[in-house]
Amino acid sequence: MFKAILVNKDDQGYRAELAQVDEASLPEGDVRVKVLYSTLNYKDGLAITGKGPVVRSFPMVPGIDFAGEVLESASPEFKVSDMVLLNGWGVGEGHWGGLAQQARVKSEWLIPLPKGFTAKQALAIGTAGYTAMLCVMALQKHGLKPSDGEVLVTGAAGGVGSFAITLLSKLGFTVVASTGRMSEADYLKKLGANEVIDRAVLSVPGKPLAKERWAAVVDSVGSHTLANACAQTKSDGAIAACGLAQGMDFPSTVAPFILRGVTLYGINSVTVAKVKRIAAYEQLSKLVDLKTLEQISHEINLEDSIKYAAELMAGNVRGRLIVDVNK
Repeated sequence: MFKAILVNKDDQGYRAELAQVDEASLPEGDVRVKVLYSTLNYKDGLAITGKGPVVRSFPMVPGIDFAGEVLESASPEFKVSDMVLLNGWGVGEGHWGGLAQQARVKSEWLIPLPKGFTAKQALAIGTAGYTAMLCVMALQKHGLKPSDGEVLVTGAAGGVGSFAITLLSKLGFTVVASTGRMSEADYLKKLGANEVIDRAVLSVPGKPLAKERWAAVVDSVGSHTLANACAQTKSDGAIAACGLAQGMDFPSTVAPFILRGVTLYGINSVTVAKVKRIAAYEQLSKLVDLKTLEQISHEINLEDSIKYAAELMAGNVRGRLIVDVNK
């Protein structure tokens, strides 16, 4: 038996609770892992609170990422006691995830724990930091240079935004952070933001084209914010879009793309090839300051995940929430 957050939907309604689960109930997979740390992400908040239809079968253990130690393996790629990391692949949505003391998954979903990081540090980065790195890699591939101008980061006080600021700042870019919590301005500047603006500037309907300002954008918000960011991006600039905190809609026009040559990169962090995942963590190991991880992250226990999921959905959580599943 082991502890897990279990989400159910039945005649009693939709609910999440801390439960004792039999190992025999674990889903199919060729690697069984003793989970050490997971995190609480936006998708996990949706799954636990039921505010979004992300859970595809019930009961479900949420948790879209985890790090831990291999307990049992039928894969030649991993052996007992290996340290491993998982991000995405539908765990916590269609396959039991990381908010539990054990997980059984497919070996192709795992990568070795990145060198230079403990399990806790890797999860302080977690899916949010890994996604931010994928965004930065897309902008690097586009050819973006610090001399090109300011880079806008939306949803700046969230997990992806916080990491995007630190990564871009470390690479020498001038970063402008957009947030709905101006009280977090000092925190964002400590992470490396040169300027902090209120999200209200971007979150209302705007013009198809606006004055050019941004050389590039990292957006985790979507909706009008993304549309306005595109409208304000310089000619031949680029936007890396990875989230929908404001909404899934995109009320824009083709004007930024056909009149200014702006490129919109969609960032999928869920089903990325293993080689690209490993490359992202190699860059993270060079760019992430371990002291900054402490600023960005806050540790909670497994049971507290339910309470903090509601806070996350209310927009009251700064940075990253690491879950010690054994507390």
